[in-house]
Amino acid sequence: MVRSAAQTSSSGRVPLLSIGQVLAKLTPDFPELTPSKLRFLEERGLVSPARTESGYRKFCQADVERLRMVLAMQRDHYLPLKVIREYLDELDAGGSPTLPGGASGAPESMLASGRRLSRDELLRETGASAALLTEAVSASVITPADVYGDDTVTVLTALVELQKSGIEPRHLRGFRAAAERELGLIESALRPIARRKDTSSRAQAGELAREIAGNLETVRSTLIRSALGRLVP
Repeated sequence: MVRSAAQTSSSGRVPLLSIGQVLAKLTPDFPELTPSKLRFLEERGLVSPARTESGYRKFCQADVERLRMVLAMQRDHYLPLKVIREYLDELDAGGSPTLPGGASGAPESMLASGRRLSRDELLRETGASAALLTEAVSASVITPADVYGDDTVTVLTALVELQKSGIEPRHLRGFRAAAERELGLIESALRPIARRKDTSSRAQAGELAREIAGNLETVRSTLIRSALGRLVP
């Protein structure tokens, strides 16, 4: 039987935190976090805070770190909550799951805030030439900026490898148009929820957008693998 938050506090164990205290710890790194988003994550089974006899939620430090991981996985890896929950369930069972699109194990690597690299740092990190970056910007594969994040590192690293096979950024101009078409599909699907103005609906819209994007990615990658099977039997 799960002990109540009041029982846990009175027993002298680690003090528990209110929603407000959890927000104070997490909003510096995740400024869009709200009480509604916390409740939404609980409803989706990502965290299970204790309850006082009066029904108030109380979070332990492990809950806070779990929330930090979930939010980082959403922000940095754009994963839907279903995938994150499956990942955490496997971790809870003692496994070493592989994060879709990321490294296996080492959940602490996901807790670090996203990097911000200058142009020169980006080139050193990826091994790309200045000419390749310029062409990628010209082809709208990379958006020009004063500082670049991990997404740009991933894309430019892939472009370096593609260039070795004779595939240049100019060959990928259609990718931006395809991404815009997918964005249009997602916006259309979100329209009924977007009309609602409450914070709970905004949280639902954000999660639905990630789920749709993930499903579109599944369809795209499956089609490519199928085509490769015909190309390389």
